[in-house]
Amino acid sequence: MTDSTPAMPDATYVRDAFARIADRYVLTNHVLSCGADLWWRKVVTGRIRRWKPSRLLDVASGTGDLALAVQDACPDCAVVASDFCPEMLAHAASRGLPHTVVADALNLPFESDSFDVVTVAFGLRNMADYEKALGEMRRVLKPGGRLVILDFSLPQGILRGPYRFYLHRVLPKMAGWLTGEKDAYEYLGGSIEQFPSGEAMNALLARCGFQEPSCTPLTFGVVSVYQGTKK
Repeated sequence: MTDSTPAMPDATYVRDAFARIADRYVLTNHVLSCGADLWWRKVVTGRIRRWKPSRLLDVASGTGDLALAVQDACPDCAVVASDFCPEMLAHAASRGLPHTVVADALNLPFESDSFDVVTVAFGLRNMADYEKALGEMRRVLKPGGRLVILDFSLPQGILRGPYRFYLHRVLPKMAGWLTGEKDAYEYLGGSIEQFPSGEAMNALLARCGFQEPSCTPLTFGVVSVYQGTKK
């Protein structure tokens, strides 16, 4: 590994951090995004509803925000939520998700070619091996199935500087006040800086065997929606 190679997230640290903030995770997300996270998920579920999937897997589902939104938007779709943090997934189950599975995204316990859609919202960035995780998501997709990724990115242009200041100086303090776990959110800024976005993510999806990779920035590029299709 060279000095220019980004350090991949440490799985144990990430799992422990999410376990500590699980009880206040949903509220904190709404506050820190000023409610924009609700719209971001609405954009994703709008796409998925048009595809009319019969079976969907939400990887790194956490407290189940996206899985619940899909379940509401697509009542005929069987939604399965998986996450490697049982404390987070317990909240997803208590909020109304009937199918939850504690699982590592790098070794999904599902048969190949078994889901029409796989989603991952704000989770791929936290995984220890992006390509291995994407390979697993591709494996469990049916041929022609779609992968949808929703995650943070960095705005371009004049907003980039102010956003980075908020990300590294303001957000950890606010999150620390809300959750009592400031260090868990100090990690967030660094993970966003290192995470591939835009064309870099499209190239990663193509390397992992996904066709027609695309990127749609939302909220001036604060987050992006990525999409690819299994060959």
